[in-house]
Amino acid sequence: MDDDQLAEELRLTIGQLVRTVRAADKMPPGEAAVLGYLDRDGPMTTADVAQQRGVSHQSAAKAVKELLTEGLVRAEAHPSDGRKLLLHLTPEGSGRLAEERRRRAGWLGAAIDEALDPDERETLAAAVPLLARLTEHLKSG
Repeated sequence: MDDDQLAEELRLTIGQLVRTVRAADKMPPGEAAVLGYLDRDGPMTTADVAQQRGVSHQSAAKAVKELLTEGLVRAEAHPSDGRKLLLHLTPEGSGRLAEERRRRAGWLGAAIDEALDPDERETLAAAVPLLARLTEHLKSG
C-alpha cells in the first residue's frame, strides 16, 4: 500500500471511529466540543469556539447558549474588549465533561477488550504515539 492509499484508509477509518464514538455521546456534539475546548484551551469567546470547530458563529452561539442555560459555562466581560464575552468552564461543566469522557473511554475500552486480542491491543497501543505525532505535524504545517 502506498502512502496515498494508507492516508485515505487512515482518514476513512479514523473518521468512522470518531463518528461512531460521538454517536454514543449523551451530550450533543456541539456542546461537548465547546466544553472540551474550554477545558483544554481555557476561556475563549464564542467567535473563538466557532473558529476552533470550523462552524458558523450562529452554530457555536446556539451550543454556548444551551451550556449557559445549563450552568455548564459562564460568561463574563472580555478584559480587553467589553463588547465581547469570555466563556469559562464552570465546575458543573468540568464535572459533566469528565463524566462524558469516562463514559466514552469505558465504552471504547470495552470494545477494544472484546474485539482485539492481546497482540492487537499492543499494536494499537504502539500506534497511538504515532497518530499523536502525525496530528501535531498536520497542525503545525
